[in-house]
Amino acid sequence: MFLAAVAPVTGWALHGGLLARRLSTARRDPLTGLHTRGGFTARAERLIRRSPGAVAVLVDLDDFKQINDHHGHAAGDAVIGATGLRLALWTARYGIAARLGGDEFAALVTAESRTAGLPALTAALNRPVLYDGRVLPVSASVGVCRLVDLALPRLTDALSAADAAMYAAKGHGRRNR
Repeated sequence: MFLAAVAPVTGWALHGGLLARRLSTARRDPLTGLHTRGGFTARAERLIRRSPGAVAVLVDLDDFKQINDHHGHAAGDAVIGATGLRLALWTARYGIAARLGGDEFAALVTAESRTAGLPALTAALNRPVLYDGRVLPVSASVGVCRLVDLALPRLTDALSAADAAMYAAKGHGRRNR
């Protein structure tokens, strides 16, 4: 009788664990291991509610298509992976990083003071990537929004402001100069 009760419970536990792992995988980008847009949005909104000093960052790789065209898609994947790692290291355990799609990334940190700083992030994102014995140039435009600068600290408004700042940076030339 005991075994008859244990078997279904064990089966459901295994099934539940498998479903949880699949859901977690669906919220992670397979190339970078970063959160996808859905996973990022849910967690970032929770962080914003708890952290009024949060900072939102958007990153777009400049001329990324040229890397794929000149060096191949595997080289492009290496650049995407390196960018994801650099952004994740910058946020560390004080925020969340995501690959929104293509060559676009986002991050939210609870406080800028808990990071190495925005200049350090920009420098890291603009470091070349070594791939297959070649040095691939990398250039990224970065847009930032400090939530304290918004009338209402909402994620959509923060990302919109960071997006505008990122395109303003692109307008001043590559590498945010």
